[in-house]
Amino acid sequence: MKNKKKIVVTGGSGRFGSVLKKSKLNYHILYPKKNKLNITKFNSIKKYLAKNRPHCVIHLAGLSRPMKIHEKEISKSIELNIIGTANMVRACKLFNTKLIYFSTSYVYPGKKGNYKETDPLLPASNYAWSKLGGESAVQMYKNSLIVRASMTEKPFVHKKAFANVFTNFIYHDEFLKIFIKLINKKGIINVGGPTNSVYDFVKKNNKDIRKKYLKNTKSLMPINSSMNLSKLKKYL
Repeated sequence: MKNKKKIVVTGGSGRFGSVLKKSKLNYHILYPKKNKLNITKFNSIKKYLAKNRPHCVIHLAGLSRPMKIHEKEISKSIELNIIGTANMVRACKLFNTKLIYFSTSYVYPGKKGNYKETDPLLPASNYAWSKLGGESAVQMYKNSLIVRASMTEKPFVHKKAFANVFTNFIYHDEFLKIFIKLINKKGIINVGGPTNSVYDFVKKNNKDIRKKYLKNTKSLMPINSSMNLSKLKKYL
């Protein structure tokens, strides 16, 4: 254990964090609870990192679903996703600790798809804006990796899936296999699976899934947030 690099994971009780806990990575991984590391309190983060001196922080903590909550509770969204991430960047900078930040494909405009890491960003929802706000802080710290992720739970949690919404969805367990190959990378990387409609993606594992269609052009769900994965493929 002493010879293994130490990694701190925030948000370990979340959906992807729970999958990460079950994996057998060749690292000494710590999953601090909120009473040990509170991302909204800079001194809490600073104290924890000073005591444990991790090689890397994987920052998963924040506010995610339902996406509507970011429209209703703006202050909470800002505090957790923007200020919380900025606090994490500041603390990591103090100790020159590598920071890996999980963002989302929804930071792209979500209209034409095939977005590259260098393409202009224009979120369609407060959730995506809050993640981009976090990205802004992380971008200022060069010892970092921003993962623009497109992943979901298995089994799919809904009974219906959009047949006209396109993404790079990949299930958490498959995402993990890719992610562990990226831990030592820096910069920004789009991570997901092949471009599919949500319905076609889910249909492969759930034959009972039913179709639905996104008709509201002002929906919080972008119609095509699919990403170009050329950069990712070079690393795999």
